Amino acid sequence: MEIKPGRMVHLGYGKFWRSDEIVGLLPIEDGRGPGRRTEVYAATVGEPIVASRSEQTILQEMATLPDDVARATEALSAAEDLLDAIQEFNPVLRRMLKSEESFDVDYWIRRLKGLAEMPEEDDQEELF
Repeated sequence: MEIKPGRMVHLGYGKFWRSDEIVGLLPIEDGRGPGRRTEVYAATVGEPIVASRSEQTILQEMATLPDDVARATEALSAAEDLLDAIQEFNPVLRRMLKSEESFDVDYWIRRLKGLAEMPEEDDQEELF
């Protein structure tokens, strides 16, 4: 299993940690039962962090993209491709679309550029 570096992993209790700084996971079973809480050992902290999620859930999030993130990434990629395509429309076609079909190409170019300017997953470095 390959750990994706730089990914923020939700530990529960409002805590998040970088996937590449997590070095160990130990389930807490005393009085709780399996799969309830986990001690998370991080390279930058001496004491373990108590997480409200199971070790399997944390490990899975460290290694794979959640489905909603994968879908959002794909949608952003499609929006960027669409932006590239409609920016190539010549002025005559733009005027025709606006007057005949009420499709404002310039409005959609601005809207898609706004989406493309949103930070991507790799831009999380700037948060810290």
